[in-house]
Amino acid sequence: METVSTATYDVHFTEVAKATIQQYLRNSTHSKVFVLVDTNTKNSCLSLFKELAGFTLDNIIEIKPGEEHKTIATCLQVWQQLSDSGADRKSLLINLGGGVVTDLGGFVASTYKRGIAFINIPTTLLAMVDASIGGKTGVDLGVLKNQIGVINQPVMVLVIPEFLNTLHKRQIKSGFAEMLKHGLISDSKYWSELINAEDFSSIGYIQKSVAIKNIVVQQDPTEKGIRKKLNFGHTIGHAIESYFLDNPDLKTLLHGEAIAIGMILEGYFSHELCGLSRVDLNEIKKVFLDNFEKVSFANQDIEIIIDLLKHDKKNTHGDINFVLLQEIGSTLLDVKVPAELFAKAFAYYKE
Repeated sequence: METVSTATYDVHFTEVAKATIQQYLRNSTHSKVFVLVDTNTKNSCLSLFKELAGFTLDNIIEIKPGEEHKTIATCLQVWQQLSDSGADRKSLLINLGGGVVTDLGGFVASTYKRGIAFINIPTTLLAMVDASIGGKTGVDLGVLKNQIGVINQPVMVLVIPEFLNTLHKRQIKSGFAEMLKHGLISDSKYWSELINAEDFSSIGYIQKSVAIKNIVVQQDPTEKGIRKKLNFGHTIGHAIESYFLDNPDLKTLLHGEAIAIGMILEGYFSHELCGLSRVDLNEIKKVFLDNFEKVSFANQDIEIIIDLLKHDKKNTHGDINFVLLQEIGSTLLDVKVPAELFAKAFAYYKE
């Protein structure tokens, strides 16, 4: 499987990934090596990783799993454990987990002693195709997604598909949403391949998604322009995710489940404002509803979700900025959406 190279690091896959981490750790000049896991990856993935690494890994830092623990409080815990264990500026932090672990671990490493090296080893499909690559690190502020963070690149990212065997089907589907997004924003052929794929989680499709994201990030590492296209579905999707996370009476949505809804809603905006055909819009809706359970929204839910949009980190000068589709595979950036379209978009989703 071909390595995907960025300007500063490589994303390795399968056997190359295994060989690379073994060689890197054998030749390492790091003073200490730490592994960050959550409870789930500690139980399901750590022993396999230790076996693959072929290296003594005794400095394990464990955090609680789930988006609700992607907080500064958890960072304080990890920073303290690093300090108590004698981590210095030459230490290495290996983030072994899903998007919460790689986001938070990358932020912890980027800020501890003004920055130590880190490696991302994603264990979920979502992290493999999205969260672990591109250099975005950070944590949530209350229920507001990714409000605190920095852009900083890892030493490397290692995609080892055996970790996917530890996941429930729902987690796999969550990652599928991001893969479908890559097709919608950049490659209509890839979209068609994915929606007809027998196994969308195969390593070939994972590598394709990584390559698509890398092409975008390489052009705009700090999200001043074209990298914004990766946010399709995320502006309203993050607000939906935050709302469900904060409401104990509602079933918490996984990231991909919320983003899937966001892509239908923002697809509707695209049809109304940017020329996306009704045929393409209906296809987008059908694909996501075929793969993700429809969620019920009361009018008061919608009002709160729209209010949460005001806190989206992509907003500027008080404007809510959307990335919308002209057609499948082509986007427009920084589109303002009239207030009256929000209720219509949710009505379309409910139809």
